[in-house]
Amino acid sequence: MAEEGQVVGVHTVDAWNQQLQNGKDSQKLIVVDFTASWCGPCRFIAPVLAEIARHTPQVIFLKVDVDEVRPVAEEYSIEAMPTFLFLKDGKIVDKVVGAKKEELQLTIAKHVSAAAASS
Repeated sequence: MAEEGQVVGVHTVDAWNQQLQNGKDSQKLIVVDFTASWCGPCRFIAPVLAEIARHTPQVIFLKVDVDEVRPVAEEYSIEAMPTFLFLKDGKIVDKVVGAKKEELQLTIAKHVSAAAASS
């Protein structure tokens, strides 16, 4: 299991299922970066996501390579990279498509503050 405050690479469907279960068990928001090794915007946004993760340990950050774990990308109908899905209790609560730093930061902040308000 990875340390809090990091983006965790998910390399198998089993690892994906385990991370989803961890999110449900801990009631944490999961932010998933659907990425690809050949995707330029993905490489641009990766350090931004890593920085956000360092400052938001109450959120689980996952990175899924769509070519490596294709069944997960297909399950969520991922068509563009990067796509960021926000999952709570295994359900999609939000989505950001593209390497949009400000939108990503604002969406994470919105869900973190909503979670803090409800706990």
